[in-house]
Order: sequence, then structure tokens, then C-alpha cells
Amino acid sequence: MHPEPARILAIANQKGGVAKTTTAINLAAALAELGRKVLLIDMDPQGNASTGLGITADKRAQTVYDLLMHRIAASEAAVPGSAENVWVVPSTPDLSSSDVELHGTARRVFLLRDALRETDAIDKDFDHVLIDCPPSLNLLTVNALVAADAVLVPLQCEFFALEGLSQLLLTVREVRQSANPALRVEGVLLTMHDRRNNLSQQVERDARDTLGDLVFRTVIPRNVRLSEAPSYAIPALNYDPGSSGARAYRAFAREFLKTDCLETQEG
Repeated sequence: MHPEPARILAIANQKGGVAKTTTAINLAAALAELGRKVLLIDMDPQGNASTGLGITADKRAQTVYDLLMHRIAASEAAVPGSAENVWVVPSTPDLSSSDVELHGTARRVFLLRDALRETDAIDKDFDHVLIDCPPSLNLLTVNALVAADAVLVPLQCEFFALEGLSQLLLTVREVRQSANPALRVEGVLLTMHDRRNNLSQQVERDARDTLGDLVFRTVIPRNVRLSEAPSYAIPALNYDPGSSGARAYRAFAREFLKTDCLETQEG
């Protein structure tokens, strides 16, 4: 029997500091706790998702760079992360030169999609593929959007949060029209929320008024454990399972699975 296709989710926001990588790491760990096998592809040359899941420099002999150049398959590049049932295709600063190197390459926006779908290996090995995008709308992010079934947008509860979101949604629309008609917006996840802060409350109201059902019910709080966990190279779910941040990502994983299942059935 042919395996069900792995669901591919790009986690993107061209603005930095919005808990994008924190979301990638902890959503992967939360899905794994729920019995899913998860592959996290670190498309950010900073390699923070790799570091946050315990992938040290000596474990990065094969990286996303090699994957894009079709030197190896995704299943070959994947190494076990520090959370059970989470694997990582790691990144290194070498990836930062890819925009220039790939500029003249034929089908350059399809490189990641082709690498992931060249065989059905990821479908046999994984239930979900999460792609942690860089904080920009460059060729790496476009590759992620072309390869993905959907895009998740972390949105921090801070001033100017909604500014720039329109540019990302425009890019999604362009990718839909040109290279990936099936791409959908999975939703917007509010992050760094402080219930004691009036600004956080206002940003949440504005986001829900503007975006409606696109905004997930679950909100990720501003939580020191989420910030501390990467220095120990483990997800917050492992670092402090009872913390408000860990509990929020578990709740989000359950909401994500429910929403994803409904949309898949409707599709």
C-alpha cells in the first residue's frame, strides 16, 4: 500500500524575532509527542533550528545546501534531533550564498520540491515536514513555499505586527499563481503574547478583526522557558514540560492537527 503523503508546512514571516524558529522546534516536538514522525528542514542559514534541536557542527556534514543541489535525498540528509521522533535536515552559513549560486539555475524555485518528491522516501518515513524559513522573502523562502502544502505565519503581539504581513500574503498569492496552485495559508499563530500588556490585547483584537478565522485560537505566551530552552539544545517541551510555553505549543499542535485534518477532508 502506498504511504499517505507527508504534510509539508512552511513556517514563514519575513520579519525576524517573531518566534518562527521557536515555533518550528516546539511544534515539531509537540507533534512528535502526539505520535507523529516529523522532519524539520532548516532553511535559515543561521541554523538556529538545527542548534535548538541538538545538531552540533560535527553532525552537519550533509545539509540543506546539499539537498538543494540534488547531491543527496532528504532521507539521507536527515539526522535525529534531541526530541524523540524528530529528525532535522540541518543548515550552515554556506546556505547564505545559495541565492547567488542558484540565480541562473533552471527551475530554481522548484529545487526543494523536486528534492523532497524525487522519491516517496519522506512519505514512508514521516507524517509531517516542517520548513523553518529565513526571515526574508528570498529564493530560499520561495523554494519552501513552492514545496509546501501550506504556510504557517507566526505573528508577534507587538506594535507594527500586522505591517509586512500583506507582503508575505502577496508572495503566497504569486507562488499560487505561478508555481504551486495548491498552496494555502494554514493560519496565523499569535506569539509573544503578554496578557498583562494592553498592547498585546490590542494586537490580538486587531489580528482577529482583520484576519478572522485565519488566526488560530491558541495563543503562544511570552515565556522565559521558551527563550532558555535553545541554549540547552532541546525544545521547551523537554526543558520544562509544565511551563506555559510548553503547554501552549501542545495545545497548538492539537488545534493544528484538527484544522489540518478538516481542510484535507474538504480538499
